[in-house]
Amino acid sequence: MILRNQVQLIAYPDRLGDNLADLHDFLETHCKGRIGGVHVLPPYPSNADGGFSPLTHKQIDPKYGSWDDVERISSKYDLSLDLMINHLSDESEEFRDFLRNGYASEHADLFVHVDQLGDISPDDLAKIHIRKEKEPFREVTFGDGSKGRVWCTFTERQIDLNYNSPKTYALMEDYIKFLTARGVKLFRLDAFGYTTKKIGTSCFLVEPDVYDILKWIDALAREHGAETLPEVHDHASYQYAISLHGMHPYGFALAPLLLYSLLDANSIYLKQWLRMCPRNQITVLDTHDGICIPDVEGVLPKAEIQAVIDNVSARSADPILRRSAANVHSVGAIYQLTCTYYDALKRNDDAYICARAIQFFAPGIPQVYYVGLLAGQNDHELMDASGELRDINRHHYSKDEIAEAVKQPVVRRLFKLMEFRSSYPAFNGVFHLQYSNDSNVAMCWRDGTHTCELFVDLNFKKATVRYIDQKSGRWLTTRL
Repeated sequence: MILRNQVQLIAYPDRLGDNLADLHDFLETHCKGRIGGVHVLPPYPSNADGGFSPLTHKQIDPKYGSWDDVERISSKYDLSLDLMINHLSDESEEFRDFLRNGYASEHADLFVHVDQLGDISPDDLAKIHIRKEKEPFREVTFGDGSKGRVWCTFTERQIDLNYNSPKTYALMEDYIKFLTARGVKLFRLDAFGYTTKKIGTSCFLVEPDVYDILKWIDALAREHGAETLPEVHDHASYQYAISLHGMHPYGFALAPLLLYSLLDANSIYLKQWLRMCPRNQITVLDTHDGICIPDVEGVLPKAEIQAVIDNVSARSADPILRRSAANVHSVGAIYQLTCTYYDALKRNDDAYICARAIQFFAPGIPQVYYVGLLAGQNDHELMDASGELRDINRHHYSKDEIAEAVKQPVVRRLFKLMEFRSSYPAFNGVFHLQYSNDSNVAMCWRDGTHTCELFVDLNFKKATVRYIDQKSGRWLTTRL
Protein backbone atom coordinates (compact mmCIF):
# COMPACT_ATOMS: atom_id res chain seq x y z
CA MET A 1 0.00 0.00 0.00
CA ILE A 2 1.29 3.45 -0.95
CA LEU A 3 -0.36 5.28 1.95
CA ARG A 4 0.81 5.17 5.55
CA ASN A 5 -1.70 3.50 7.85
CA GLN A 6 -2.02 6.54 10.09
CA VAL A 7 -4.61 9.19 10.87
CA GLN A 8 -5.11 11.80 8.16
CA LEU A 9 -6.32 15.39 8.53
CA ILE A 10 -8.84 17.05 6.19
CA ALA A 11 -8.34 20.81 5.93
CA TYR A 12 -9.02 23.79 3.71
CA PRO A 13 -5.96 25.67 2.46
CA ASP A 14 -7.06 28.83 4.30
CA ARG A 15 -9.14 27.93 7.37
CA LEU A 16 -6.39 26.96 9.80
CA GLY A 17 -4.84 30.39 9.53
CA ASP A 18 -4.88 32.29 6.25
CA ASN A 19 -3.03 30.17 3.71
CA LEU A 20 -1.01 27.04 2.96
CA ALA A 21 2.01 28.36 4.85
CA ASP A 22 -0.15 28.71 7.97
CA LEU A 23 -1.53 25.20 7.39
CA HIS A 24 2.02 23.86 7.24
CA ASP A 25 2.83 25.62 10.51
CA PHE A 26 -0.28 24.12 12.09
CA LEU A 27 0.74 20.64 10.99
CA GLU A 28 4.25 21.04 12.34
CA THR A 29 3.06 22.53 15.63
CA HIS A 30 0.04 20.36 16.43
CA CYS A 31 0.08 17.26 14.24
CA LYS A 32 3.59 15.77 14.41
CA GLY A 33 3.32 12.18 15.55
CA ARG A 34 -0.46 12.38 15.32
CA ILE A 35 -1.10 12.17 11.58
CA GLY A 36 0.57 10.59 8.59
CA GLY A 37 -1.34 12.38 5.86
CA VAL A 38 -3.37 15.45 5.01
CA HIS A 39 -6.17 16.00 2.53
CA VAL A 40 -5.98 19.62 1.42
CA LEU A 41 -9.34 20.66 0.01
CA PRO A 42 -9.08 22.29 -3.44
CA PRO A 43 -6.32 24.94 -3.54
CA TYR A 44 -6.80 25.55 -7.27
CA PRO A 45 -8.13 28.77 -8.83
CA SER A 46 -11.91 28.31 -8.80
CA ASN A 47 -15.02 30.39 -9.39
CA ALA A 48 -17.73 28.41 -7.54
CA ASP A 49 -18.65 25.70 -5.04
CA GLY A 50 -15.98 26.41 -2.44
CA GLY A 51 -13.06 25.52 -4.71
CA PHE A 52 -14.71 22.61 -6.52
CA SER A 53 -15.03 24.53 -9.81
CA PRO A 54 -11.36 24.54 -10.91
CA LEU A 55 -10.09 26.59 -13.81
CA THR A 56 -7.20 24.12 -13.90
CA HIS A 57 -5.52 21.60 -11.61
CA LYS A 58 -2.06 22.87 -12.53
CA GLN A 59 -2.11 26.15 -10.61
CA ILE A 60 -2.47 27.17 -6.98
CA ASP A 61 -4.71 30.15 -6.28
CA PRO A 62 -2.23 32.90 -5.28
CA LYS A 63 -4.34 33.77 -2.23
CA TYR A 64 -3.37 30.36 -0.80
CA GLY A 65 0.30 30.42 -1.75
CA SER A 66 2.23 28.38 -4.32
CA TRP A 67 3.26 24.87 -5.29
CA ASP A 68 6.31 25.34 -3.06
CA ASP A 69 3.94 25.50 -0.08
CA VAL A 70 2.17 22.35 -1.25
CA GLU A 71 5.45 20.50 -1.70
CA ARG A 72 6.59 21.46 1.80
CA ILE A 73 3.54 19.58 3.06
CA SER A 74 3.90 16.62 0.69
CA SER A 75 7.55 16.18 1.68
CA LYS A 76 6.46 15.27 5.22
CA TYR A 77 2.92 13.91 4.94
CA ASP A 78 0.96 11.73 2.52
CA LEU A 79 -0.78 14.41 0.47
CA SER A 80 -4.30 13.98 -0.85
CA LEU A 81 -5.77 16.44 -3.34
CA ASP A 82 -9.11 16.50 -5.10
CA LEU A 83 -9.25 15.58 -8.77
CA MET A 84 -12.50 16.94 -10.17
CA ILE A 85 -12.99 14.33 -12.85
CA ASN A 86 -16.61 15.30 -13.57
CA HIS A 87 -16.26 18.96 -14.54
CA LEU A 88 -14.23 22.08 -15.27
CA SER A 89 -14.96 25.72 -14.55
CA ASP A 90 -16.72 27.80 -17.19
CA GLU A 91 -13.78 30.20 -16.80
CA SER A 92 -11.26 27.53 -17.74
CA GLU A 93 -9.12 28.18 -20.81
CA GLU A 94 -10.69 25.15 -22.51
CA PHE A 95 -14.31 26.23 -22.04
CA ARG A 96 -13.62 29.86 -22.94
CA ASP A 97 -12.08 28.70 -26.22
CA PHE A 98 -15.15 26.55 -26.82
CA LEU A 99 -17.40 29.58 -26.33
CA ARG A 100 -15.32 31.65 -28.74
CA ASN A 101 -15.05 29.07 -31.50
CA GLY A 102 -18.03 26.80 -30.97
CA TYR A 103 -17.82 23.25 -32.27
CA ALA A 104 -14.70 24.18 -34.26
CA SER A 105 -12.78 24.62 -31.00
CA GLU A 106 -10.01 22.09 -30.37
CA HIS A 107 -11.54 21.66 -26.91
CA ALA A 108 -15.15 21.20 -28.03
CA ASP A 109 -15.19 17.44 -27.46
CA LEU A 110 -14.24 17.90 -23.81
CA PHE A 111 -17.83 18.87 -23.03
CA VAL A 112 -21.19 17.10 -23.22
CA HIS A 113 -23.30 18.60 -26.01
CA VAL A 114 -26.86 18.05 -24.88
CA ASP A 115 -28.47 18.82 -28.25
CA GLN A 116 -26.46 16.04 -29.86
CA LEU A 117 -27.78 13.39 -27.48
CA GLY A 118 -31.13 13.07 -29.26
CA ASP A 119 -34.60 13.59 -27.82
CA ILE A 120 -34.84 13.70 -24.03
CA SER A 121 -38.41 12.84 -23.01
CA PRO A 122 -40.07 13.81 -19.74
CA ASP A 123 -39.61 10.21 -18.62
CA ASP A 124 -35.91 10.41 -19.43
CA LEU A 125 -35.63 13.65 -17.52
CA ALA A 126 -37.38 12.17 -14.50
CA LYS A 127 -34.69 9.50 -14.21
CA ILE A 128 -31.73 11.88 -14.18
CA HIS A 129 -30.06 12.23 -10.79
CA ILE A 130 -29.49 15.95 -10.16
CA ARG A 131 -27.95 18.21 -7.52
CA LYS A 132 -29.84 21.49 -7.99
CA GLU A 133 -33.35 22.83 -8.42
CA LYS A 134 -33.40 22.61 -12.22
CA GLU A 135 -32.49 20.28 -15.06
CA PRO A 136 -28.70 19.82 -15.44
CA PHE A 137 -28.36 21.74 -18.70
CA ARG A 138 -27.10 25.22 -19.52
CA GLU A 139 -27.63 27.20 -22.70
CA VAL A 140 -24.51 28.89 -24.09
CA THR A 141 -23.98 31.46 -26.83
CA PHE A 142 -20.97 31.04 -29.11
CA GLY A 143 -18.82 33.75 -30.64
CA ASP A 144 -20.79 33.68 -33.91
CA GLY A 145 -24.10 34.17 -32.09
CA SER A 146 -25.30 30.59 -32.41
CA LYS A 147 -26.44 28.68 -29.35
CA GLY A 148 -26.01 25.26 -27.81
CA ARG A 149 -26.50 23.41 -24.53
CA VAL A 150 -23.94 21.80 -22.27
CA TRP A 151 -24.35 19.54 -19.26
CA CYS A 152 -23.69 20.97 -15.80
CA THR A 153 -24.66 18.70 -12.90
CA PHE A 154 -23.78 21.16 -10.15
CA THR A 155 -23.70 24.96 -10.52
CA GLU A 156 -23.92 26.74 -13.86
CA ARG A 157 -20.22 27.48 -13.49
CA GLN A 158 -19.19 23.78 -13.41
CA ILE A 159 -19.28 22.27 -16.91
CA ASP A 160 -19.37 18.47 -17.10
CA LEU A 161 -16.69 16.61 -19.04
CA ASN A 162 -17.35 14.12 -21.83
CA TYR A 163 -15.96 10.65 -21.15
CA ASN A 164 -16.79 9.49 -24.66
CA SER A 165 -13.91 11.67 -25.89
CA PRO A 166 -10.19 10.82 -25.81
CA LYS A 167 -9.55 14.50 -25.10
CA THR A 168 -11.02 14.11 -21.62
CA TYR A 169 -8.76 11.17 -20.85
CA ALA A 170 -5.76 13.12 -22.15
CA LEU A 171 -6.64 16.03 -19.87
CA MET A 172 -6.94 13.74 -16.82
CA GLU A 173 -3.61 12.09 -17.67
CA ASP A 174 -1.94 15.50 -17.86
CA TYR A 175 -3.36 16.47 -14.46
CA ILE A 176 -2.38 13.19 -12.77
CA LYS A 177 1.20 13.34 -14.05
CA PHE A 178 1.52 16.97 -12.96
CA LEU A 179 0.09 16.43 -9.47
CA THR A 180 1.98 13.25 -8.63
CA ALA A 181 5.20 15.03 -9.60
CA ARG A 182 4.38 17.43 -6.74
CA GLY A 183 3.92 14.71 -4.18
CA VAL A 184 0.25 13.71 -4.35
CA LYS A 185 -0.22 10.20 -2.94
CA LEU A 186 -4.01 10.03 -2.92
CA PHE A 187 -6.52 11.45 -5.39
CA ARG A 188 -9.99 12.06 -4.02
CA LEU A 189 -12.13 11.59 -7.11
CA ASP A 190 -14.84 14.17 -6.55
CA ALA A 191 -18.31 13.53 -7.99
CA PHE A 192 -17.14 10.63 -10.15
CA GLY A 193 -20.63 9.12 -10.15
CA TYR A 194 -21.91 11.81 -12.50
CA THR A 195 -19.41 11.04 -15.28
CA THR A 196 -21.74 8.54 -16.97
CA LYS A 197 -24.24 10.22 -19.29
CA LYS A 198 -26.70 7.79 -20.86
CA ILE A 199 -30.15 9.07 -21.70
CA GLY A 200 -32.76 6.66 -20.37
CA THR A 201 -30.75 6.04 -17.19
CA SER A 202 -30.15 8.02 -14.01
CA CYS A 203 -26.89 9.29 -15.56
CA PHE A 204 -25.42 8.54 -12.13
CA LEU A 205 -23.26 5.54 -11.27
CA VAL A 206 -24.20 3.82 -14.52
CA GLU A 207 -22.62 0.36 -14.40
CA PRO A 208 -20.30 -0.96 -15.78
CA ASP A 209 -19.33 2.32 -17.49
CA VAL A 210 -18.50 4.10 -14.24
CA TYR A 211 -16.05 1.37 -13.19
CA ASP A 212 -14.36 1.43 -16.59
CA ILE A 213 -13.64 5.13 -16.04
CA LEU A 214 -12.53 4.61 -12.45
CA LYS A 215 -10.24 1.71 -13.21
CA TRP A 216 -8.52 3.68 -15.98
CA ILE A 217 -7.87 6.60 -13.61
CA ASP A 218 -6.78 4.33 -10.77
CA ALA A 219 -4.32 2.43 -12.99
CA LEU A 220 -2.80 5.69 -14.20
CA ALA A 221 -2.52 7.03 -10.65
CA ARG A 222 -0.78 3.86 -9.46
CA GLU A 223 1.60 4.02 -12.40
CA HIS A 224 2.71 7.38 -11.01
CA GLY A 225 2.87 6.36 -7.34
CA ALA A 226 -0.58 7.36 -6.07
CA GLU A 227 -3.87 5.74 -5.07
CA THR A 228 -7.49 6.79 -5.56
CA LEU A 229 -10.44 7.52 -3.28
CA PRO A 230 -13.67 7.69 -5.32
CA GLU A 231 -16.21 9.93 -3.59
CA VAL A 232 -19.88 8.99 -3.75
CA HIS A 233 -22.87 9.26 -1.44
CA ASP A 234 -25.32 6.45 -2.07
CA HIS A 235 -26.21 2.98 -0.88
CA ALA A 236 -23.34 1.25 0.94
CA SER A 237 -23.18 -1.44 -1.76
CA TYR A 238 -21.35 1.04 -4.00
CA GLN A 239 -18.56 1.30 -1.44
CA TYR A 240 -18.21 -2.49 -1.45
CA ALA A 241 -18.05 -2.46 -5.26
CA ILE A 242 -15.32 0.21 -5.23
CA SER A 243 -13.35 -1.90 -2.78
CA LEU A 244 -13.71 -5.01 -4.93
CA HIS A 245 -12.28 -3.02 -7.85
CA GLY A 246 -9.16 -2.37 -5.77
CA MET A 247 -9.71 1.27 -4.84
CA HIS A 248 -10.23 2.89 -1.45
CA PRO A 249 -13.94 3.33 -0.66
CA TYR A 250 -15.27 5.85 1.83
CA GLY A 251 -16.78 4.56 5.09
CA PHE A 252 -19.47 7.24 5.00
CA ALA A 253 -22.01 4.99 6.71
CA LEU A 254 -20.01 5.15 9.93
CA ALA A 255 -20.93 8.77 10.72
CA PRO A 256 -24.74 8.36 11.06
CA LEU A 257 -24.26 4.80 12.34
CA LEU A 258 -22.16 6.02 15.27
CA LEU A 259 -24.63 8.82 16.00
CA TYR A 260 -27.39 6.26 16.31
CA SER A 261 -25.23 3.89 18.38
CA LEU A 262 -24.20 6.57 20.88
CA LEU A 263 -27.50 8.41 21.10
CA ASP A 264 -29.49 5.19 21.51
CA ALA A 265 -26.81 3.15 23.38
CA ASN A 266 -27.28 0.34 20.87
CA SER A 267 -24.36 -1.47 19.19
CA ILE A 268 -26.28 -4.09 17.17
CA TYR A 269 -26.17 -2.37 13.77
CA LEU A 270 -22.68 -0.97 14.31
CA LYS A 271 -21.29 -4.46 14.94
CA GLN A 272 -23.09 -5.86 11.90
CA TRP A 273 -21.40 -3.19 9.77
CA LEU A 274 -17.98 -3.72 11.38
CA ARG A 275 -18.07 -7.41 10.46
CA MET A 276 -18.55 -6.74 6.76
CA CYS A 277 -17.25 -3.23 5.96
CA PRO A 278 -14.42 -2.95 3.40
CA ARG A 279 -11.03 -3.37 5.04
CA ASN A 280 -9.31 -0.87 2.72
CA GLN A 281 -11.79 1.95 3.37
CA ILE A 282 -11.12 5.54 4.41
CA THR A 283 -13.31 6.37 7.41
CA VAL A 284 -14.76 9.79 8.24
CA LEU A 285 -17.18 11.18 10.80
CA ASP A 286 -17.19 14.72 9.42
CA THR A 287 -16.15 16.39 6.17
CA HIS A 288 -16.64 19.74 4.41
CA ASP A 289 -20.06 18.37 3.37
CA GLY A 290 -22.83 17.39 5.76
CA ILE A 291 -23.48 14.10 7.51
CA CYS A 292 -24.82 12.05 4.62
CA ILE A 293 -27.86 9.84 5.03
CA PRO A 294 -28.03 7.71 1.81
CA ASP A 295 -24.84 5.88 2.82
CA VAL A 296 -26.45 4.32 5.89
CA GLU A 297 -29.64 3.17 4.15
CA GLY A 298 -29.68 -0.61 4.26
CA VAL A 299 -27.28 -0.52 7.22
CA LEU A 300 -29.70 1.06 9.67
CA PRO A 301 -33.47 0.38 9.50
CA LYS A 302 -35.62 3.31 8.33
CA ALA A 303 -37.07 3.98 11.77
CA GLU A 304 -33.61 4.28 13.31
CA ILE A 305 -32.41 6.55 10.50
CA GLN A 306 -35.40 8.81 11.11
CA ALA A 307 -34.62 8.82 14.83
CA VAL A 308 -31.09 10.09 14.09
CA ILE A 309 -32.46 12.75 11.73
CA ASP A 310 -35.01 13.93 14.29
CA ASN A 311 -32.46 13.99 17.10
CA VAL A 312 -29.66 15.80 15.26
CA SER A 313 -32.00 18.21 13.45
CA ALA A 314 -32.78 19.84 16.79
CA ARG A 315 -29.16 21.08 16.86
CA SER A 316 -28.44 21.64 13.16
CA ALA A 317 -29.37 23.88 10.27
CA ASP A 318 -31.96 22.84 7.71
CA PRO A 319 -31.12 19.50 6.09
CA ILE A 320 -30.13 19.31 2.43
CA LEU A 321 -32.72 17.36 0.45
CA ARG A 322 -32.61 15.11 -2.60
CA ARG A 323 -34.04 16.39 -5.83
CA SER A 324 -35.49 15.21 -9.13
CA ALA A 325 -34.84 16.65 -12.59
CA ALA A 326 -38.52 16.27 -13.42
CA ASN A 327 -39.55 18.21 -10.34
CA VAL A 328 -37.31 21.19 -9.64
CA HIS A 329 -38.60 21.36 -6.10
CA SER A 330 -37.33 19.10 -3.34
CA VAL A 331 -38.70 15.59 -3.32
CA GLY A 332 -38.30 15.49 0.43
CA ALA A 333 -35.82 12.73 1.24
CA ILE A 334 -32.92 13.85 3.42
CA TYR A 335 -29.52 13.90 1.69
CA GLN A 336 -27.30 15.59 4.27
CA LEU A 337 -27.57 16.83 7.85
CA THR A 338 -25.72 20.12 8.36
CA CYS A 339 -24.01 20.11 11.73
CA THR A 340 -20.58 19.74 13.29
CA TYR A 341 -20.05 16.26 14.68
CA TYR A 342 -19.30 17.64 18.13
CA ASP A 343 -22.66 19.45 18.15
CA ALA A 344 -24.41 16.37 16.76
CA LEU A 345 -23.24 14.54 19.90
CA LYS A 346 -24.58 17.34 22.11
CA ARG A 347 -21.05 18.63 22.87
CA ASN A 348 -20.58 15.64 25.15
CA ASP A 349 -16.81 15.19 25.43
CA ASP A 350 -17.00 11.54 26.48
CA ALA A 351 -19.40 10.62 23.66
CA TYR A 352 -17.19 12.44 21.17
CA ILE A 353 -14.06 10.58 22.28
CA CYS A 354 -15.98 7.29 22.13
CA ALA A 355 -16.96 8.09 18.54
CA ARG A 356 -13.38 8.84 17.55
CA ALA A 357 -12.07 5.75 19.33
CA ILE A 358 -14.50 3.53 17.44
CA GLN A 359 -13.58 5.26 14.18
CA PHE A 360 -9.86 4.77 14.83
CA PHE A 361 -10.28 1.10 15.71
CA ALA A 362 -12.60 0.38 12.76
CA PRO A 363 -10.98 -1.16 9.66
CA GLY A 364 -9.39 1.35 7.33
CA ILE A 365 -7.48 4.62 7.47
CA PRO A 366 -9.24 7.29 9.58
CA GLN A 367 -9.56 10.91 8.48
CA VAL A 368 -10.39 13.76 10.88
CA TYR A 369 -11.87 16.99 9.56
CA TYR A 370 -10.18 20.15 10.88
CA VAL A 371 -13.35 21.39 12.66
CA GLY A 372 -13.72 18.00 14.31
CA LEU A 373 -10.05 18.00 15.27
CA LEU A 374 -10.66 21.17 17.29
CA ALA A 375 -14.10 20.06 18.58
CA GLY A 376 -15.65 22.94 16.69
CA GLN A 377 -19.21 24.10 17.21
CA ASN A 378 -21.81 25.19 14.66
CA ASP A 379 -20.86 28.46 12.95
CA HIS A 380 -24.28 30.02 12.40
CA GLU A 381 -22.75 33.41 11.66
CA LEU A 382 -20.76 32.11 8.68
CA MET A 383 -23.72 30.12 7.39
CA ASP A 384 -26.06 33.10 7.62
CA ALA A 385 -23.55 35.38 5.90
CA SER A 386 -22.92 33.02 2.98
CA GLY A 387 -26.34 31.43 2.62
CA GLU A 388 -24.62 28.03 2.28
CA LEU A 389 -26.03 25.56 4.79
CA ARG A 390 -22.85 23.47 4.89
CA ASP A 391 -20.84 26.51 6.00
CA ILE A 392 -22.15 25.80 9.50
CA ASN A 393 -19.27 23.27 9.64
CA ARG A 394 -16.62 25.30 7.78
CA HIS A 395 -15.33 27.75 10.36
CA HIS A 396 -12.34 30.00 9.61
CA TYR A 397 -9.89 29.58 12.50
CA SER A 398 -7.53 32.44 13.21
CA LYS A 399 -4.19 31.65 14.86
CA ASP A 400 -5.54 33.00 18.14
CA GLU A 401 -8.61 30.76 17.92
CA ILE A 402 -6.41 27.76 17.21
CA ALA A 403 -4.28 28.54 20.26
CA GLU A 404 -7.40 28.49 22.45
CA ALA A 405 -9.04 25.49 20.75
CA VAL A 406 -6.09 23.15 21.31
CA LYS A 407 -6.27 23.83 25.06
CA GLN A 408 -9.70 22.22 25.34
CA PRO A 409 -9.58 18.98 27.37
CA VAL A 410 -11.51 17.10 24.67
CA VAL A 411 -8.97 18.14 22.04
CA ARG A 412 -6.06 17.06 24.23
CA ARG A 413 -7.76 13.69 24.69
CA LEU A 414 -8.27 13.39 20.93
CA PHE A 415 -4.60 14.26 20.27
CA LYS A 416 -3.51 11.47 22.63
CA LEU A 417 -5.79 8.99 20.89
CA MET A 418 -4.45 10.04 17.47
CA GLU A 419 -0.88 9.50 18.67
CA PHE A 420 -1.75 5.94 19.71
CA ARG A 421 -3.58 5.14 16.45
CA SER A 422 -0.72 6.49 14.32
CA SER A 423 2.09 4.72 16.17
CA TYR A 424 0.94 1.39 17.60
CA PRO A 425 2.06 -1.49 15.30
CA ALA A 426 -0.97 -3.74 15.78
CA PHE A 427 -3.06 -1.58 13.43
CA ASN A 428 -0.99 -3.00 10.56
CA GLY A 429 -2.30 -6.45 11.41
CA VAL A 430 -5.74 -8.07 11.52
CA PHE A 431 -8.99 -6.60 12.85
CA HIS A 432 -11.25 -8.66 15.12
CA LEU A 433 -14.68 -7.87 16.52
CA GLN A 434 -14.92 -9.25 20.06
CA TYR A 435 -17.94 -10.37 22.05
CA SER A 436 -19.94 -7.66 23.84
CA ASN A 437 -23.54 -7.06 24.80
CA ASP A 438 -25.91 -4.88 22.81
CA SER A 439 -24.96 -1.65 24.60
CA ASN A 440 -21.21 -2.13 24.28
CA VAL A 441 -18.71 -2.60 21.48
CA ALA A 442 -15.33 -4.36 21.72
CA MET A 443 -12.68 -4.45 19.00
CA CYS A 444 -9.18 -5.82 18.71
CA TRP A 445 -6.13 -5.52 16.42
CA ARG A 446 -3.36 -8.11 16.35
CA ASP A 447 -0.04 -8.12 14.50
CA GLY A 448 2.45 -10.69 15.77
CA THR A 449 3.26 -9.87 19.38
CA HIS A 450 1.43 -6.56 19.22
CA THR A 451 -2.20 -6.47 20.37
CA CYS A 452 -4.56 -3.65 21.31
CA GLU A 453 -8.19 -3.75 22.37
CA LEU A 454 -10.93 -1.13 22.63
CA PHE A 455 -13.99 -1.46 24.86
CA VAL A 456 -16.74 1.17 24.67
CA ASP A 457 -19.69 1.36 27.05
CA LEU A 458 -22.37 3.16 25.02
CA ASN A 459 -24.59 3.73 28.04
CA PHE A 460 -22.02 5.59 30.11
CA LYS A 461 -19.99 6.89 27.11
CA LYS A 462 -16.73 5.45 28.41
CA ALA A 463 -13.90 4.09 26.27
CA THR A 464 -10.99 1.97 27.49
CA VAL A 465 -7.92 0.77 25.60
CA ARG A 466 -5.79 -2.23 26.61
CA TYR A 467 -2.56 -2.93 24.79
CA ILE A 468 0.68 -4.84 25.07
CA ASP A 469 3.42 -2.33 25.80
CA GLN A 470 6.17 -2.52 23.18
CA LYS A 471 8.99 -2.12 25.71
CA SER A 472 7.92 -4.16 28.70
CA GLY A 473 5.67 -6.70 26.97
CA ARG A 474 3.08 -6.13 29.72
CA TRP A 475 -0.62 -5.41 29.27
CA LEU A 476 -1.43 -1.77 30.02
CA THR A 477 -4.84 -0.14 30.33
CA THR A 478 -5.80 3.47 29.70
CA ARG A 479 -9.14 5.26 29.99
CA LEU A 480 -9.58 7.61 27.05
